Formats: sequence, C-alpha cells, structure tokens
Amino acid sequence: MNASEGNRQDPAGNHPDNTQGSSSAPQGDVTRLLRAIGAGDHHAPDDLLPLVYEELRKLAAQRLERERPGQTLQATALVHEAYLRLVGDGDTSWENKAHFFGAAALAMRRILVDRARRLGRDRHGGGKRPISLAEIDVAGVNESGHDSVDFVALDEALRRMEAEDERMARVVMLRYFAGFSIEETAEALGMSPTSVKREWSCARAWLYDELGGE
Repeated sequence: MNASEGNRQDPAGNHPDNTQGSSSAPQGDVTRLLRAIGAGDHHAPDDLLPLVYEELRKLAAQRLERERPGQTLQATALVHEAYLRLVGDGDTSWENKAHFFGAAALAMRRILVDRARRLGRDRHGGGKRPISLAEIDVAGVNESGHDSVDFVALDEALRRMEAEDERMARVVMLRYFAGFSIEETAEALGMSPTSVKREWSCARAWLYDELGGE
C-alpha cells in the first residue's frame, strides 16, 4: 500500500480518520480464523483482516507516535506491511487473539527498526540524553510526549535480552510494544499476573542499565 492514504477507506469500510477504538468482532470468530490460517486456509487472511483492522491500526498509531519527527509512514501503511509479514511469514500458528496481536506488535517493531536503519539514524540514539528508569514504562513516552528511547538502540538491547532471558523479552514486547495490560500479558504468555509484574520490573531495570539510564 502507498504511504499516502488520501481518502481511501480501510478494509473495515471506515475512513482512516474515523477509527472507533477496538474491533467489536466476536472473539470466537477471530480465533476460528486464526486457526484456519494456521491450517493453511488461503481465504482466511482476507476474512480476518476486517475483523482485526481497527485494533491493528490503533496499535500502529501508538507505535508511530513514538517515532522521531519527520517520519512519513502512515498507520494504514504500517498495518498492511505488518499484516503481509504476519500472514506470509510461514509461522502462523497463533494460539489466540492475544498471541496474534503480540506477533503484530513484533512485526511493527521490526518494520520501524528496519526503516530507522535505512534512514541512517545513529545506532546509539543520535546524542539523545540517557533515560531515567521512570520513562521505561508501558507508554514508553516522556512528559513531552516523545519517545525517549531510540528504536535501533532499543531493538539491539532487546536482542541481547532475548539471548539472556527470552521470557523477559516477550514481556517487554507485549507490555511496551503491544501496550498489553499485566493481565493481558499474563494470558498471552501463560503466566500469572504476579510473575508478569516481577518480570516487567526486572526488565525495566535491565533496560535502564543497557540504555544508559541516569
């Protein structure tokens, strides 16, 4: 899809600027279609997209709000690129809706990191000040509304985290990139809320050290 959205409607039949929050699609319909995709049904991806589009677009808009000024990627374009990666990646064995949206958040993360590298951004934050521990939160933004963490630097830190503690990295991916609550993260990962809180606390401290916290 072209990055310029113009007046085109989204797959759900809405104008891009009229998204009304989360999709009201029944959970059972989404789960059924996810299983169909995993089983190789080539029609299921086209049937699934209108049901999850609004939630994916909200997720994309949140990710793009953290980008530095000057980026031109539109939320609709990010949704479509991420969705194409998801359904064409070969690994489509999503267990449930939460698992699917976690995978979507990861796909968006990879797209934005790839764009950042192509645009030649500095690997270590372009001279940005060190971050404080309080700023590594689920919103991921500082008081001015701008992301205090460089996408490339964060991606490299998360890759190191994945090598050391994969479960902790998955908690970060769902909490920070997908915006999941503690309870949603626990459901998606098959953990207790208490364990998620503990992993999230450790992850924030770990990232604080890795990203030059002050």
